[in-house]
Amino acid sequence: MELAGLNIKFLPGVGEKKAAVLYEELQVQSYEDMLYHVPFKYIDRSKIYSIAELNGRLPYIQIKAKIRNLKTIGEGKALRMTATAYDETGTLELVWFKGFKFLTNQIEPDKEYLIFGQPSEFNHKLNIVHPEIDSFEKASQLLVGFQAVYPTTEKMKKAFLNSKAISKIQDSIFKTIKGKISETLPAWFIQQHKLMYLHEALYNIHFPENPDMLRKALFRLKFEELFYIQLNILKLKYKRKTYFKGHEFKTIGEYFNTFYHRYLPFELTDAQKRVIKEIRQDCGSGKQMNRLLQGDVGSGKTLVALLSMLLAVDNGFQACMMAPTEILARQHYATLTRLLDGLSVRVAILTGASKARERRAALEGVASGEVQLLVGKASSNSATFSSIFSLH
Repeated sequence: MELAGLNIKFLPGVGEKKAAVLYEELQVQSYEDMLYHVPFKYIDRSKIYSIAELNGRLPYIQIKAKIRNLKTIGEGKALRMTATAYDETGTLELVWFKGFKFLTNQIEPDKEYLIFGQPSEFNHKLNIVHPEIDSFEKASQLLVGFQAVYPTTEKMKKAFLNSKAISKIQDSIFKTIKGKISETLPAWFIQQHKLMYLHEALYNIHFPENPDMLRKALFRLKFEELFYIQLNILKLKYKRKTYFKGHEFKTIGEYFNTFYHRYLPFELTDAQKRVIKEIRQDCGSGKQMNRLLQGDVGSGKTLVALLSMLLAVDNGFQACMMAPTEILARQHYATLTRLLDGLSVRVAILTGASKARERRAALEGVASGEVQLLVGKASSNSATFSSIFSLH
């Protein structure tokens, strides 16, 4: 079933107004959008506490109790409704600040309820503010497994789209589609990687049968998301290699050789030599090179980048080294200037903080081709990298 084509407004219990709020707040428009609006946490609804077991440090809990003394107190903004929940071990105050008419009609004396909420202390007394209350005989299904808690907004809550309402919408979707969710991965692939099927995974994300099923459902959805990200990366890599040609650097010339034999401040390590050799091979292949160079601080990454840039200069190109911060860009500029002192290679710097004279000199030098190496500040917080551009 194509869930992306089923508009959420036609689902029973949603309608035009709620659908508009869901789209505005969550960008949820279809059944598929709704099913992928996943919980941010789960509450164990399998345990029932006695009132004597409760304290103000517990998370959400549920008790089986009767309710008495329902009354309205205070006035204005302090108007509230209170009641006393009691079982054989003690009593607990319940407090509401709205929904008084509904509560008056719902609660019956001497009837057992399943009361759910987060206990807290006020004036040295234990209470639950705005608890969820269901008839105990009708709420037996809530005593199994976990209850999903969904992210919501104030506007959603005003439109009666709190976490419990979202859970009801999810349940309504599953009842409507009757398990007809199209699989996105081949059966052999699912079996090979021991994955849960998609319809089962989505159901257990919203209504987990037990902790193990929840773990498997989370693994399936995370696996699929990363799998398609990886596929897209491989697709882009294939397209880049197949359709986009790079500049072919055939010459290992004067600048590279002079610096390598006369200006190197220390002997290169075997790892550095291997990386430089790989970069030379990539740059001579006629294909675009995208390479990540990893190493500890002080391991010589900048020196490798400089040698790669000199390779570009030897082949009639200019090269640019980008740094993530202004301070690091200035440090790289100082390093390159020092390392190339005595070699006829002009280096310039250009950042957002460059003064007018420095900016003008850099731009004019780049445009004329006199500046062969440019150092700048990257717009994103990325690692230092080099890029090549042709002479103007």
